[in-house]
Amino acid sequence: MRLVDLRPAEGATRERKRIGRGKGSGHGKTSGRGHKGDKARGSTKPGFEGGQTPLHRRLPMKRGFKNPFRKEFAIANLSQLDKFEAGTVITPELLLEKRVIRELEAGLKILGNGELTKALTVKANHFSKSAEEKIKAAGGTTEVI
Repeated sequence: MRLVDLRPAEGATRERKRIGRGKGSGHGKTSGRGHKGDKARGSTKPGFEGGQTPLHRRLPMKRGFKNPFRKEFAIANLSQLDKFEAGTVITPELLLEKRVIRELEAGLKILGNGELTKALTVKANHFSKSAEEKIKAAGGTTEVI
C-alpha cells in the first residue's frame, strides 16, 4: 500500500453541488431557488412581515425603564401620627391595626407632611429627614427597624 492508494471510505464523501452551471447540471436556470419572490432574489430584512405592519410598529411605544426590584413602602405622614396619645410607641403593626395604612408592603416610611405636637416613639423602616427632625423637635424618638 502506498500513500496514493489512500481513499475515503465508500459513501463518506459527496460531489459538490455546482449551482448555475447550465441545464445539464440539474441545477441550472433558477439555481434551485424556484421562481420569483424574495427567496429567489435576495433576503428579507429582519422583522419584515410581507408588507403587513410589523410587530414593532403595531405595539405602542414604551418609554423609560421600570425597575422590577423596586420596593414599595407603606407611607404615613406626621399629621396622621399626631392623632395618637403622647408617649405611644408607634409600630407598623399598630398603624395597620388602627387602619392608618392599608398594607405593609416592603415596610413603612414616615414622611414629614404636617406637624407633630406630642412626644412619640416611632419605629419604621425609613424616615424622611424632615420627619426625623420634627419628631425629635417634639421630644420624641425615631427607631429604624
